[in-house]
Amino acid sequence: MHDLLKRASLPLLALVLALPINAHAQTANSETGKTVPQSQMEMQLSFAPLVKQTAGAVVNVYAEKTVRRQSPFAGDPFFEQFFGQQMPNRTQKQSSLGSGVIVEANGTIVTNNHVIEGADEIKIALSDGREFPCKVILKDDRLDLAVLKVDTKATFPALPIGNSDAVEVGDLVLAIGNPFGVGQTVTSGIVSALARNQVVKDEFGFFIQTDASINPGNSGGALMNMKGELIGINTAIFSRGGGSNGIGFAIPANLVKVFIASADAGVKTFERPYVGATFDAVTSDVADALGLEKARGAIVVKVTEGGPAAKAGLKAGEVITAVDGIAVEHPDALYYRLTTAGLGKPVDLAITDNGKEEHVKMTLGQAPETTPRDQRTIGGRSPFTGTVVENLSPRVADELRMASESTGVVVSEVKDGSVAQQLGFEPKDIIVSVNSADVKTTKDLATLAAQNPSFWRVEIERNGQRIRQFFR
Repeated sequence: MHDLLKRASLPLLALVLALPINAHAQTANSETGKTVPQSQMEMQLSFAPLVKQTAGAVVNVYAEKTVRRQSPFAGDPFFEQFFGQQMPNRTQKQSSLGSGVIVEANGTIVTNNHVIEGADEIKIALSDGREFPCKVILKDDRLDLAVLKVDTKATFPALPIGNSDAVEVGDLVLAIGNPFGVGQTVTSGIVSALARNQVVKDEFGFFIQTDASINPGNSGGALMNMKGELIGINTAIFSRGGGSNGIGFAIPANLVKVFIASADAGVKTFERPYVGATFDAVTSDVADALGLEKARGAIVVKVTEGGPAAKAGLKAGEVITAVDGIAVEHPDALYYRLTTAGLGKPVDLAITDNGKEEHVKMTLGQAPETTPRDQRTIGGRSPFTGTVVENLSPRVADELRMASESTGVVVSEVKDGSVAQQLGFEPKDIIVSVNSADVKTTKDLATLAAQNPSFWRVEIERNGQRIRQFFR
């Protein structure tokens, strides 16, 4: 097969070189300055100078964590006779491998959150063989981004961050990373698509798609343009067998810029702008009903009273089609544009309502803590023993990745091995009532949990579903 492909390609190449160059192709695009190869010499150009210039800023990231493995004989009466109730457990170190990009000469590195999640120890290895330990400055599982910092006074080569909004489908790109742990590897391709969503469940949904080969280990590595600028962080692949099928996805550099700025500011968590509204995708049926030419945009489903959307005058049924003059294809694209605009910044929204387009200004703010969270750990003897509960507010809801309009008392954490865990309580459970008494605040729950009834009748809300349970 290899010989057949090789023989078949030679006449085709000769034919291409013999063809006259199209007059339109001889002139660079007046808007972008881009052009196609116009001679055999140009077709033999190499990426090598660009790789030498930039590869030193891409590092290998090694993350190590210790996990405890339960003895397979735990609970066996025969073995417990000799070892007692506490069976010997083993600890084991697990290592994960990924890539990262040095974005500041002081040793600031950006990578994917899933590369370092749960790690006890993280170190990076440069292409010249040097290794350094580093610590996590900021991470966010929803965006799947993390910023690391090397604790040293050394100066490192850094990759400049480009403007991902200038990226176009068809642009040449290079992907640099450490696939399968074989060592630093460079692959080339083009940008295949933009604004891809629904790629990774429950995570950020606005990716650059590329056919440059990306494999396990490339996560956190650089997607780079022909200027040697970072335009994306390689994050995911579409694959049925675990290898590259030519469909890879990268987080756009403009979002990476905002995330790094937050890390440099010293914040503990990355804050997204609070809109005070929920949105849905515009389907073809909705587009027909609203008289829209195309099924794109984000339709307003609900507006929270007193929020930024309400103050801007947004109403349910209106469709947002653009932010600051840039079209939005779906709700994920809307959230991306608002996030990259930055907190406290006013944005111009193009709104379509009843077939008419108008523009409104909306100022982006932080999610408010309208009700003090009053975090409490429930102890004593109750079904809730071992839960950490908080009063819901838009800020708490955002932290827990819940709907911003959620209210009541929410379980933010369930302690390992606790009574609550054994009974099946989960984070994000909203405690609605206990023994027919409504639970409106954490103080209410703490008071009810301190009682000692003969049985417990508990009502919770989980993923929009009401569940009633009885305990003795």
